[in-house]
Amino acid sequence: MHEFLRRRTFAVISHPDAGKTTLTEKLLLYGGAIHAAGAVRARKNQRAATSDWMELERKRGISITTSVLPFESKGIRFNLLDTPGHQDFSEDTYRTLTAADCAIMLIDAAKGVEEQTKKLFHVCRMRGIPIVTFVNKLDRPARDPFSLMSEIEETLGMRAVPRTWPIGSGERFQGVYELDSDRVLLFDRTAKNASRAPVRVRGIEDAEIDALIGSDAARQLREEIELIREAGDRFDKAVFLQGRISPLFFGSALTSFGVEPFLEAFAELCPPPGPRETSIGRIEASDERFSAFVFKVQANMDPNHRDRVAFIRICSGKFESGMRVHHFRLGKEIRLARAEQLFADERTTIHEAWPGDIVGLHDPGIFRIGDTLTTGTPFTFDAVPRFSPEHFARAVLLDPLKRKQMQKGIEELAEEGALQLFFQPGREKDPIIGVVGQLQFDVFVYRMEHEYGAKISLERLPYVCARWVVGAQSCAELEARRVPMAVTDIDGRPVALFPSEWDLRRVERDNPQWSLLPTAPMHR
Repeated sequence: MHEFLRRRTFAVISHPDAGKTTLTEKLLLYGGAIHAAGAVRARKNQRAATSDWMELERKRGISITTSVLPFESKGIRFNLLDTPGHQDFSEDTYRTLTAADCAIMLIDAAKGVEEQTKKLFHVCRMRGIPIVTFVNKLDRPARDPFSLMSEIEETLGMRAVPRTWPIGSGERFQGVYELDSDRVLLFDRTAKNASRAPVRVRGIEDAEIDALIGSDAARQLREEIELIREAGDRFDKAVFLQGRISPLFFGSALTSFGVEPFLEAFAELCPPPGPRETSIGRIEASDERFSAFVFKVQANMDPNHRDRVAFIRICSGKFESGMRVHHFRLGKEIRLARAEQLFADERTTIHEAWPGDIVGLHDPGIFRIGDTLTTGTPFTFDAVPRFSPEHFARAVLLDPLKRKQMQKGIEELAEEGALQLFFQPGREKDPIIGVVGQLQFDVFVYRMEHEYGAKISLERLPYVCARWVVGAQSCAELEARRVPMAVTDIDGRPVALFPSEWDLRRVERDNPQWSLLPTAPMHR
């Protein structure tokens, strides 16, 4: 078997508080990557989530940046991309999904499909990423499972095909029935892992089910399973890989119930690395030419060395430490040295990797999000999206002697994608910071002080969106056409900032010769 066929690279998407961090920890636990859910290290009995390695993440109790969490289970190598759950950091999640081959959509059984889940689902739909659904928190009072299925179909336009079915919820939750294997998985509130050994039965009519869960619950279960089998969709893996149906599982990540059988099923459902579209056509994972793209840059993962790490997703060929590749944006050959496998902030030097793997490269300042690295004929992958900021503030340095530290910090955080950087002609020393979510401002100020030694104050600006203007050559040209605020981005391209949708529409109407783009044009 080719090594890449063992790879399963995936992300977990959900609305905040649906239990994403808990499910991630339990997948790592059952995958053998950690020995206690909640931490790799425990200090003074206070455990932090494995994936939340940044100091500010531990202080706030939220995920700020994507973590890479590889683990092996039963011959399969999983690469779990743990993304921030809070909507203020959703841009990092959007970019990370470009590196995933599959996604687990986590839904709160009481709340159903929530707003952030919708946004992330549509990103998966745009990228053609198949989705497996896990309905969480069945140990608490939950909505009717048929209602949840209908909501998935009506809200997301995707059919849900149950692979397991819940037996009650909340205080009456007894377990789940596996439709494919005719097994009953019993829930046990007193057991450490919240489930007893699975019981195999001879179909849904087996009288043993009555003895296991009671006659009333058994009767209701039979009626529901009969309805599913008569009126529901049949699972078809080809249709699933097209993103038109989603296998549906039920469980409780907090109590560990249903997580282990879900991981076993997910290993079969999640596809290995597949073909990717490029500027020269589709390239297969089995292609001998090495190719990869940068989907994330992270500064200061090691506080002692203040280094930068570029995360690359390998798409084809074999990675070998020290190999020489073509850097498409720079138009030159570079050597890939100091390659590492990352588990949150822990690092291990590696010498080879395969399609589907995520590799961390030492970055001396030559990598940006979206960069393509190849051997053979140079080409580039489809652009990694950058979205229009929705909040803007001018960064003002409080100590003029820290100008160099401020400049370095802002440039590095902008290259990470943590913020977008704009300059107003005549006020270049006080750059404008654009972010998708307001909490990113807090992270920016904190990291500037604690990682770069530069104290910053922010002057909030009344703009709500940015548009990259194709067809204009300078800020002066924008100002002459009554653009509310004319700035340039980090590459010197003209950008218009607008305080309202009305202003944006007015400028579009009055300047048909321009194209106003909601995302920055990518180098290709």
